[in-house]
Amino acid sequence: MNYSEAQLLHFTQQVFMQCGMHQDNAQLAARVLLAADLRGIDSHGVARLSGYVRLFEANRAKTNPHWKVIHETPSTATVDADEGLGLIVAPKAMEIAIEKAKHCGTGWVAIQNSNHFGIAAFHAMMALEHDMIGIAMTNASPLVAPTHSKERMLGTNPICYAFPAGKHQPVVVDLATSAAANGKLELAQRANKLVPKGWILNKDGQDTTNPFALKEGGILLPLGSGETQAGHKGFGLSAIVDILTAVLSGANYGPWVPPFVSFLSPLPHLPGKGIGHFLGAMRVDAFRPATEFKTHLDNWIDRFKAAEPIEKQLPVIIPGEPEFTHEKERKVNGIPLNNQVVDDLKQLGQKFGIALD
Repeated sequence: MNYSEAQLLHFTQQVFMQCGMHQDNAQLAARVLLAADLRGIDSHGVARLSGYVRLFEANRAKTNPHWKVIHETPSTATVDADEGLGLIVAPKAMEIAIEKAKHCGTGWVAIQNSNHFGIAAFHAMMALEHDMIGIAMTNASPLVAPTHSKERMLGTNPICYAFPAGKHQPVVVDLATSAAANGKLELAQRANKLVPKGWILNKDGQDTTNPFALKEGGILLPLGSGETQAGHKGFGLSAIVDILTAVLSGANYGPWVPPFVSFLSPLPHLPGKGIGHFLGAMRVDAFRPATEFKTHLDNWIDRFKAAEPIEKQLPVIIPGEPEFTHEKERKVNGIPLNNQVVDDLKQLGQKFGIALD
């Protein structure tokens, strides 16, 4: 079933407000979630709404955090999110990074004591309208084993870079540093489909295509899969994200990152505070005139789109292109929701007295 952006935006905002959020916070959090659904990242949109509600109910997240800057230089800042949702705090922190970039050429903000922040692309893309390059990353609860291990030590740890173009859509590189995002496993579980080999190992460390293996004690593999498929490079990328988002900010890192699900409690004796994010904004004209950069990025896009394909029906796809296509189509035809997600939302609606339809 398809739902309009306006329907889901209103419903999501009302749910957040029923949880105690102020209207401006609820509007922002709803916008971040709907950005995922519009861009086709279905695992990080309204499908996550009930998970946030459960975090509030378990007193694992604050609806209206009093976040603050706890350390600052002209071009950098560290923010304590006060246990708020990253959906709220990360966009505010990105605004700080953008303002610092206006004055210094670049701006960087590390965030501690936060929670899940939705899709990284939302925050990175905030820089685009200012002719800036946006960067966003976050660590996450441990599901991924480092190379040569079968112990969960790292999250899916996504990273996003957004580059402004001229006549073309921006280039937006948004990816998990694991072989697959956990959301893709959740989608496979709902559809009762097997997953490709190389994504996940079972609890005994053996390759499996069972999408439920993670819930049964299995592990996700780093980007690239095993060592012979360059999984050590994915491990390295994930380590970079964990260090910048958490070791640098004062958040928890590695196996100590708190779980997203409310039924699992954080480990004792944590080394930091909450989940960590890292955001950056870079003025293009700090390096060369923005119009020149965008003209040449357009040229870059044109040449890569013209690259000779192996099969004519499979042309080269520019990073971010599928998401912009989804957004254009879904703004017109609505957002398709899985039946399980619809049922989940309707249960929330009944709980709070809000109609989904």
